[in-house]
Amino acid sequence: MAYEVLVLDIDGTLTNSKKEITPKTLDAVIRAQEEGIKVVIASGRPTPGITKVAKTVKLDEYGGYILSFNGGKIINFKTGEIIYNETLPMEMIPAIYEEAVENNVGIISYEGDDAIAGNGIDEYNELEARINGIGLREVEDFPNYIKFPINKCLLTGKPEHMAEVEEKMKGRFGNFLNIYRSEPFFVEVMPQNIDKAYSLGKLLRHLELDRSQMIACGDGFNDLSMIKYAGLGVAMANAQEEVRKAADYITRSNDEDGIAHVIDKFMLNE
Repeated sequence: MAYEVLVLDIDGTLTNSKKEITPKTLDAVIRAQEEGIKVVIASGRPTPGITKVAKTVKLDEYGGYILSFNGGKIINFKTGEIIYNETLPMEMIPAIYEEAVENNVGIISYEGDDAIAGNGIDEYNELEARINGIGLREVEDFPNYIKFPINKCLLTGKPEHMAEVEEKMKGRFGNFLNIYRSEPFFVEVMPQNIDKAYSLGKLLRHLELDRSQMIACGDGFNDLSMIKYAGLGVAMANAQEEVRKAADYITRSNDEDGIAHVIDKFMLNE
């Protein structure tokens, strides 16, 4: 069966170590779309943090999709249609914030083109804002400030501490929320069941396609679900060891145009 959908993580996958899409990789992604392949950018980033990348690979021209917030929202980038949108239960925001304070870690969510911090500014939530090209501002009363629907919260802190925080959060909220690390210093707090694989299933049903027709490429912990779910799950050579072990195929690194290699080998047969 021919592959019809190509799903790409951004950081460490589509972009190289300089956070750039190389000309070779860009050319391959464009050629794939010219052949009718649907490209999906699937990232833990907020929607504004994906827009520039999506425009660079011309999803607006070819009718590709962006899956932001680790699957919390899916948008047809050409039409602006929201295909899927899942938000955190508002009543749980105070308890999530309480855990961040007790564990002395940062907590942010998103409003428009800003990240909203609720327990101080640290180097990791500054990194999140910088990567996404969005503002970062702290609010005094995070639980009472967040009175609008949000797709996720992100806890930030030193990697060795965040492993403990992840387990504590799972122990308290595991029956109600989906909690996992996307990077050693990031703990994602998501609506129940929401991850990249779950939301890609929603998109495939919308497209009337099967997961056997999908290739998913990634490098981080939050890519594990979609790599296991896809017809062909691809890990970058630079991926976390656990991700490489879960993959059907390991491509070249993000600094060696690993995505272009996948497209040429499995989709364009070049």
